[in-house]
Amino acid sequence: MTPESPPAQYGTVLPMRGGSAPIENAPPNDLEAEQAVVGAMMLAPDVIAEVSAVMAPADHYRPAHEIIHQSILDLHGQGRAVDPITLGHYLDQTGVLAKVGGKTYLHTLVQAVPTAANAAYYAEIVRGKAQRRRSIEAGTRIVQAGMTPDTTDEDLREALALGAETVPGTWSEPIPLSHRPKLPGFPTHVFPDWLAQYVAAVAEETQTPPDLAGALALSVLAAAAGGRSVVQVRGRWREPTNLFVVVALGPANRKSAVFSAMTGPLYEAEKLLVAEAAGRIVEAELTAKMAQEAADKAAAKAASADGPEKDGLVAEAIGLAQAAESLTVPPRPRLLADDATPEVIATLLAEQGGRLAVMSAEGGIFDIIAGRYSGTANMEVFLKGHAGDRLRVDRRSREEYVDAPALTMGLAVQPAVLEDIGKNRGFDGRGLLARFLYALPESLVGYRKINPAPVPAPVAARYEHNITTLTLSLADWTDPAVLQLTDDADGALKTFEHRIEPQLRAKGGRLGHVGKWAGKLIGATARIAGLLHLAEHLDDAYGKPIGEATMTAAIELAVYFTDHALTVFDLMGADAAQARARTLLEALAANDWESVSRRDLFAKLSRSEFPTVADLEPAVALLEEHGYLRIDTPPRTGKRGRPPAPRYRIHPQVREGQI
Repeated sequence: MTPESPPAQYGTVLPMRGGSAPIENAPPNDLEAEQAVVGAMMLAPDVIAEVSAVMAPADHYRPAHEIIHQSILDLHGQGRAVDPITLGHYLDQTGVLAKVGGKTYLHTLVQAVPTAANAAYYAEIVRGKAQRRRSIEAGTRIVQAGMTPDTTDEDLREALALGAETVPGTWSEPIPLSHRPKLPGFPTHVFPDWLAQYVAAVAEETQTPPDLAGALALSVLAAAAGGRSVVQVRGRWREPTNLFVVVALGPANRKSAVFSAMTGPLYEAEKLLVAEAAGRIVEAELTAKMAQEAADKAAAKAASADGPEKDGLVAEAIGLAQAAESLTVPPRPRLLADDATPEVIATLLAEQGGRLAVMSAEGGIFDIIAGRYSGTANMEVFLKGHAGDRLRVDRRSREEYVDAPALTMGLAVQPAVLEDIGKNRGFDGRGLLARFLYALPESLVGYRKINPAPVPAPVAARYEHNITTLTLSLADWTDPAVLQLTDDADGALKTFEHRIEPQLRAKGGRLGHVGKWAGKLIGATARIAGLLHLAEHLDDAYGKPIGEATMTAAIELAVYFTDHALTVFDLMGADAAQARARTLLEALAANDWESVSRRDLFAKLSRSEFPTVADLEPAVALLEEHGYLRIDTPPRTGKRGRPPAPRYRIHPQVREGQI
């Protein structure tokens, strides 16, 4: 990309630095790359972290782009949505909207993005131009200082010091490998008002992060609607509305109090279902008992009979036995389970028509899945229960099939639980961990109000009524309600798919190392959209399609869960390059090298962790990105043969043991 004269629509944008300099004489800059960077950040907020890792707002040449970039970071840091509308409102509030070209220019920036997936590459271009400008400025400063007769020795030293800051040979402070960007807060505003108000009120009363109540609210909706509704995405692609959600918070964070407040209406709905079914169950039990007694009497009479009448009595006894066998007693309604084995959960799913929710404020269910009681891991019911695949339940007396099981899980655990399950290769290998939506909020312990406001009674009553109503309204559905998408909602989901797909690449994709999880993200987004739609339209959700606004809200939640999942999978050791980079850094520090060849470095490493040189490269690249080393490739000598091998120059702090 090369700089060119700005089109007419940029007439109100702040001028380039230097103002009157003609464009052909301007310092190095790339207008298109700058536009693509800030446009991509508005179009796809999940790339903000990628861009921030590459460049700073001050790297832009146009002041307008610097202002826009910094404002995006300000909004994102506050956990607020970033798009042309919200950003325009923010810039207007801060009094700089006119300076950056107005709201029209913000929309122009979004339209100028070739693909948001390449935002980091555009940022590299902008940063490279900025480094060239700073080098020119530094060189000019040094030349001017040297050519000016009145320059003192102190002035020269200052000019040289300032110039040295831009020289590539100097070392900057390395970025710790353990450094993780601040995770976004839960976007409570995506919920309908009645739910958003309750989540915020529970978070205030318990002095817990809204993420805890918000994530559990999704699992409560899924418990109410799972197995009774599906989202028609397109073609034969349907997504059930059950979810697996896990929130990780340390001890003393009042998880049990929030869990009780959020799940209470489900238990109340279960009691109402039990009370309503009690009469039918008693009647069915009595009818079955009487039928069995009649069959037993007929069998006894037939057994004692003799002569011509025996055949008729036997036939009558057989008919009564078959009638008694055909009678079934409805099971006691169950919505929820907790400390249950996989076998019991499978049986409950079969009894309850395929709908069940495992809700717990502890992580013991993972131990049970791993084989606490049986000694053998059993996750079949959880895998099929999430996907909706046909489940077969074998009992001693009979076999049962669940055509479309819908198992929901809502868990609140300690972070150590996630670290432990990450060590169980079976969980990851079978894909169980890829089915959860993860939230890892920041603890408020030590910063809590002592006497917070309680949940307002009307807010609590409305939440309890709506959750109970939704649960009961769907309880008797045998065929699930099919929720359609509007064309705009489908278009929004497809746009999100286009953003996510390049990130799934095993090499270079932001989500490549969590591909099993990220590959299910679009389906999870559709499920969330269905739940939000049901919560928004409690009375007539089945009669109207899911709209674009609801899908946009679901996508915002999906982006939230993506950012949190990346950190959670890092805790669970999913990123092999990260773990190997730490090992490599320890080796560099232990050997006190100023520089080292790839061969010598490889010789010092364990073959169990670095079987081949190829396994070394991703870790080296990560250390280079974090500023711990630099790769020097010697120039070719012109002779034939293999090119010179690269050497790694090590940051002085590594050699001095300051890492």
